[in-house]
Amino acid sequence: MVKDLFERIQNNKGPLGKWASQAEGYFVFPKLEGDLGPRMKFQGKEVLNWSLNDYLGLANHPEVRKADADAAIEYGAAAPMGARMMSGHTKYHEQLENELAAFVMKESAYLLNFGYQGMVSIIDALVTRNDVIVYDVDAHACIIDGVRLHSGKRFTYKHNDIESMEKNLDRATKLAETTGGGILFITEGVFGMRGQQGKLKEIVAMKEKYNFRLLVDDAHGFGTLGETGAGAGEEQNCQDGIDVYFSTFAKSMANIGAFVAADKDIIDYLKYNLRSQMFAKALPMIQTIGSLKRLQLLRDNPGLKNKLWENVNTLQNGLRSKGFNIGDTNTCVTPVYLEGSVPEAMVMVNDLRENYGIFLSIVIYPVIPKGMILLRVIPTASHTLEDIAETLTAFEAIREKLVNGTYKEIASRTTVDLDA
Repeated sequence: MVKDLFERIQNNKGPLGKWASQAEGYFVFPKLEGDLGPRMKFQGKEVLNWSLNDYLGLANHPEVRKADADAAIEYGAAAPMGARMMSGHTKYHEQLENELAAFVMKESAYLLNFGYQGMVSIIDALVTRNDVIVYDVDAHACIIDGVRLHSGKRFTYKHNDIESMEKNLDRATKLAETTGGGILFITEGVFGMRGQQGKLKEIVAMKEKYNFRLLVDDAHGFGTLGETGAGAGEEQNCQDGIDVYFSTFAKSMANIGAFVAADKDIIDYLKYNLRSQMFAKALPMIQTIGSLKRLQLLRDNPGLKNKLWENVNTLQNGLRSKGFNIGDTNTCVTPVYLEGSVPEAMVMVNDLRENYGIFLSIVIYPVIPKGMILLRVIPTASHTLEDIAETLTAFEAIREKLVNGTYKEIASRTTVDLDA
């Protein structure tokens, strides 16, 4: 008997979806209002917002707003119509690609409409069934989904673990020798939950022993790391060893879109084989011209990155001095690890928002292990030292309530699914 396709969906909402009735509209899919920045409105109240990836504060920058508005007036939201190959190619797309390539020190670059789709399609285009993929077990979902499309073999290594990398490169090498294929190694410049940089320098050094090509997703490193802001590869002085460099505009560039950069022959190949771009409308002029302005500001105003890192260091040093566990982050991403259940986490977030006016992202199982709560704090150049002091005070208060059982007691009086 054939089952109704929707039966499973209706009976099993998934590890996050099962919380929808209690969480939607508040803990997930919240509606923030007002101008993008550190102070916004949530359910009618002003909150101090630590949940925007607007690292350099460009989202509400007056020059950026003007560039976006001018582009909208001149071109509207539709232009250019059609895919780049057919009718959507413009001099502004080429200009942005050339400037991005120069900025990240690569020969060539190609624009992508979205980071997530772009990474999935890049992986799909780079490998055949005879090739082997080796990737970090904690890689972003876009990498995981790209790897799922691969019809050949793939191996995961323990997160940022050099010994595990070598072990799996050995396995991949032996397999590729039998299939006649190559090896694609994938990691991230910055891991967006834990805040650690990928061990790019060590991975690049492995090329002396193993024959592989390196693809790096540097979504959180672009604009925030390196002397010029060119990312984790520049920070670790190994940008030349990254064969395919990828980043999204959704972080430091405060926009929609992404790009991939590499040697010209690789980019030329991707231009004609990236299915997510070949069969999709070109990146609109508003985003394209707006990104040119953002890149100019990022490139020509080092003070933006300097202010970001002043805030990052003040926040992270303050958390450490007060005994908070922020792991081994060495980037702007600031995780605060606490022990507690999902119901306790819900009560804590409610307390933070309603009584302390602090809005941030909270991460729970299955993204992190059961029994752990991760408060993910994203400092930006727009935050002030006063914002940081206010947040540190609030964190001390909520930690005390978590430790003394206040949140657990409140959670026990609330109807929740304790099986999570």
